[in-house]
Amino acid sequence: MRKGLLSVVTGNTPEVRGTLVDSLLRASPGAAVLSVSVHATATGHPVVQRCPSGVVPRLRDIAAQGTTGDPVVILRQDLHALWRAADRPHVILVLPENLDLLPLLAELWRRRVGSGSMGDYYDPAPVVVGVDPASFTYDIACVHRAVRLWGDWDDGERVTRAEAAARQVEAADVLFVPAARDADGQVTGAAGLARHLNPRASLLTPADGDGLPPALVRVAPPGLWEERQAWLEPVTMPCLAHGPDGRVESVLWRARRPLHPERLSAALAEVARGVVRSRGHLWLPGRPDSIVTWRTAGAHLELREAGSWLGADSPDAWASVSPRRRTLASWFWHDYYGERRDEIVFTGVDIDGLRIRAALDEALLSDAELSLGRDGWRSLADPLIPGGGNP
Repeated sequence: MRKGLLSVVTGNTPEVRGTLVDSLLRASPGAAVLSVSVHATATGHPVVQRCPSGVVPRLRDIAAQGTTGDPVVILRQDLHALWRAADRPHVILVLPENLDLLPLLAELWRRRVGSGSMGDYYDPAPVVVGVDPASFTYDIACVHRAVRLWGDWDDGERVTRAEAAARQVEAADVLFVPAARDADGQVTGAAGLARHLNPRASLLTPADGDGLPPALVRVAPPGLWEERQAWLEPVTMPCLAHGPDGRVESVLWRARRPLHPERLSAALAEVARGVVRSRGHLWLPGRPDSIVTWRTAGAHLELREAGSWLGADSPDAWASVSPRRRTLASWFWHDYYGERRDEIVFTGVDIDGLRIRAALDEALLSDAELSLGRDGWRSLADPLIPGGGNP
């Protein structure tokens, strides 16, 4: 079967998305562009508007269509139609900033029973995310306004603007941070922060007028879908940028015993000082079998139960997770604790790694508290997550 090439482009402003599309079209003049916008409805699925260009006339009719439904289902149908209408098409899919990019892409490429996979029709090109420095600097600190992200939820997920900005950057294979007109170090700061939020991605910081290198119009490395799927799991391998970027730095904290919920709550102000973004998972004594994910963007902390730790006697659970998760569990396996551990990466400006680690180490259960076991841990109050512990 002859395959096309699918490039996915997004960014935090219409201008930076337009710059990316223009650059890709210069590298691939015959590409078709499918621009997407997503609008909320009173209830249920959103309205998905698509505007194609550079395609055969009979497919341009969808430009006026706004279809209510699951964005992934609608996009799969459009991409299949484009593939059937052209010989090995190169499609540039332009997505808006109100899509939760990582789960949407994982679902788009997932193989479905009875309908195959998008990989049967297209090879994936690198996902390119544009970061306008001025908008990003404002959004990554904004926790007083909520936005709705559409991804794997019927009615979307309400998150802070800071959380939405961080997720968009973290989903990229390539980060494009154009030069700011007023300079003043704005590009340097935004580019450095973006690199630390997503060290896996290639970082491009071109001067005004420079575009993307033609090499981006190529097939992405194999295993891309599996990597995105693994990144969505509650336990992942921390990914840190090497060295600071000016005043931006990342710090890893890891421990092998539960955190005392009340002491952790008291330490939050000290831990959060200067932190722009943090992600990881915790082991809390009041819920010893549950993975608790930790995520901050700006001054907003989200703790959420997200599945169970793998056990030695749970083969079905091992089979249901990604090979990467199974490998991590084997690396960190403890005969008594299993894969349980605390792991958080903090990224911020002028942060003190020693101070963060010391504050969290002080919040760990002491030897005496640890020896109480599960029955004793039930008496520990948990002010962090409703329903945890017994005050």
